[in-house]
Amino acid sequence: MTEKEKMLAGQLYSAVDPQLIKELNETKDVLQEYNRLKPTQRAERTAMLKSLLGRVGDDAILINQPFYCDYGKHISVGKRFFANFNFTVLDEARVTIGDDCFIGPNVGIYTACHSTDPVERNTRQEWALPVTIGDNVWIGGSVTILAGVTIGDNVTIGAGSVVTRDIPSNVIAVGNPCRVIKKL
Repeated sequence: MTEKEKMLAGQLYSAVDPQLIKELNETKDVLQEYNRLKPTQRAERTAMLKSLLGRVGDDAILINQPFYCDYGKHISVGKRFFANFNFTVLDEARVTIGDDCFIGPNVGIYTACHSTDPVERNTRQEWALPVTIGDNVWIGGSVTILAGVTIGDNVTIGAGSVVTRDIPSNVIAVGNPCRVIKKL
């Protein structure tokens, strides 16, 4: 099994594997080009996103620059997706975002996990867990979503929240750690 296959399977893998480093750098090159495009170059921006991301739903998709991710192709977004400035996705595992989702500025989705033991961490072994976000979700500004989290449909996550565990459908959730404060 390759290091990439291990990564996508949620197993321990070498984060310094030459093939993974090559793919990371290729994605960074594409992102540098994307982030240099003028805001008025809407068609070019959309075309680059469609080639970079794993799946893009029909209708308009917009990710304001700058946008950062590790691989891109492990990210799927649904119809009418919008993400504001400084959207950062560490997509070592799959990141699936539904239809009609809106992402505020400075949001980070992190699938990569590292040992809390410094000796283990220094081996550069890590693992990754997928993140899934349902349909009709609003993620407020400066939210952090951690590995392995699923957010249901029709959810609002309040600004500044740190989502460490699953959030059910039809709720408003806020805080650090993020918790449900209202059922819809």
